[in-house]
Amino acid sequence: MYLPYQIREQLIRCFAKCFHYKDNLEAFFISCGVDSTLASRDRELVKFKWGRAVLNSLDEIEEGEIIQRRLLTDMCKFRNLPDNDVPDRDAGLRELRKLKEMAHQNKVVFEEEKQKQYNRQLLNQEKQRIIKNRAALLEELKMKYLSVLASDNRQSAGYELEVVLESMFSAFDIDYRKSYRTNTQQIDGCFKFDGFDYLVEAKCTQQQPNDAEIGGFKRKVDTKLESTRGLFVSVYGFRKEVVDGYAGMGNNIIFMDGQDIQYVLEGRIPLPELLHIKIEKAAQEGRSFVSVNDIL
Repeated sequence: MYLPYQIREQLIRCFAKCFHYKDNLEAFFISCGVDSTLASRDRELVKFKWGRAVLNSLDEIEEGEIIQRRLLTDMCKFRNLPDNDVPDRDAGLRELRKLKEMAHQNKVVFEEEKQKQYNRQLLNQEKQRIIKNRAALLEELKMKYLSVLASDNRQSAGYELEVVLESMFSAFDIDYRKSYRTNTQQIDGCFKFDGFDYLVEAKCTQQQPNDAEIGGFKRKVDTKLESTRGLFVSVYGFRKEVVDGYAGMGNNIIFMDGQDIQYVLEGRIPLPELLHIKIEKAAQEGRSFVSVNDIL
């Protein structure tokens, strides 16, 4: 709710009567949250008209109501005039007292605690909106992922899996680059997470990857900067004896299987949490592959 007309007009009178120097008035506007460009836009006008122009401009922006109430509140906080060189000090004090009385009677003074509560409510609403939108996106991706599993064309399924992975990471605000080629290598994807770059290898064949395939991917990772790691995704899982060979010292690869993907898409575990646990297990226990069933 914007300021009532009478209080708004009284606030404008205070701008003119309580401030002498325009620099001080402009600084006051900015300190209350008025954008500096907006605050100086009509500075050449007399203070009455300048103050009215600022309030009118605030009417047109999303946070204008909040800023108007902050202007009122901060003006009411003055125990003395903010500018000692005003030509009529008594008139300024009268206008200021009148503003305080009107604000008190109408209960429109901006209360910091109420505003914090309001901001928390807005933040919670935004979080709920993000969660709802993400759930809808994940449900859509889950159906796409199930179609990947049912596809008879494994080459096409591999491409579709890359699309699902890209969208899944993006849904959790993790920067993800889709597949690309260097002069000598095909990279299925890459992403940044907790300060590290991760290359991605994605397999959708029913035959679980062998040591040569994983070793080839590790060589791709090892040819990059030392801080680069790898995520090997195999929809149909891994043979334990193969992934165990990539545990412990010198390992820079973690593994994700199809069940991991499905649990994320079903909303059972957020992707960042899943990655954090896999990384912690690899770093603290030397386990390169941890099933989502072990986590949950």
